[in-house]
Amino acid sequence: MIERILLAVSGLGHAEEMLKVLKEMPSIKSAKVTVLHVVPAQSTAAAMTDKWEEGGKILASAIQSLNLDPSQVSSILRQGDPKDLVCQLADEIDADLIIMGSRGLKRLQSILSNSVSQYVFQLSSRPMLLVKDDIYVKRIKRVMVAMDNSEPAKKCLSLALFLLRDIPGSQLILSNITTDLRTKQSQVTEITPDKNSNLAWAVAEAQKYGVQTRCFTSSGKPGEEICRIAEELNIDLLLLGSPDRRPSVAKSFVDIDRLIGASLSDYVRVHATCPVLLARTVA
Repeated sequence: MIERILLAVSGLGHAEEMLKVLKEMPSIKSAKVTVLHVVPAQSTAAAMTDKWEEGGKILASAIQSLNLDPSQVSSILRQGDPKDLVCQLADEIDADLIIMGSRGLKRLQSILSNSVSQYVFQLSSRPMLLVKDDIYVKRIKRVMVAMDNSEPAKKCLSLALFLLRDIPGSQLILSNITTDLRTKQSQVTEITPDKNSNLAWAVAEAQKYGVQTRCFTSSGKPGEEICRIAEELNIDLLLLGSPDRRPSVAKSFVDIDRLIGASLSDYVRVHATCPVLLARTVA
């Protein structure tokens, strides 16, 4: 399911560390990796030359730190707007996964600061793994999927099982939140899958691959509860589905598109204390 990975590097953050951790997983070992760095346009030729040299060094450093088989990795240095070029190259190589660093800005801050990761998330329908600058990247053994009966959640479950199925001792955490917009939170409760129809079929799927599961429920504001469960259980990677609710007319207008999005995924990508893999289904 993940054969081609696009890693966008900026010289900052933990995106390279995230890829190294992923490449330790049996299901990802043979994936091809394209490492991209984008040089923004400069006002003078001299400044442009300096940026090209700096970009080349960033790419070389990233390739060296990844320490991958040369047959599995390629590097691309391009000039232009990083937001547009990440989306464009993801389409060119038909990437199964985009990995990017993220400053964890809230939506309005992201729009005002011209956030690359927020823009790519809104425009691309490809799975996207966001790694915030302020988190610690750990070896992946405990993966959490926020479950309901939606197609995006099912897509996340498939991705999680793909990642975990050959890892001894790995654990899939399935969570289901009962929405309660009042401020009072319930206890995070571990349950047996037969107690929740949204989790029972997911456990049955996991059993096909021999993946150990645990099921948890709580009630409250979904974004807050998902992040709370992930933090309490010390999750290494959180998967969250995000339906494409953008009207077709908005897809041609970037400014409109960046203002539209699922508030749940926006909340989780900002507040989660672990890397977040967002998987979108196309409407």
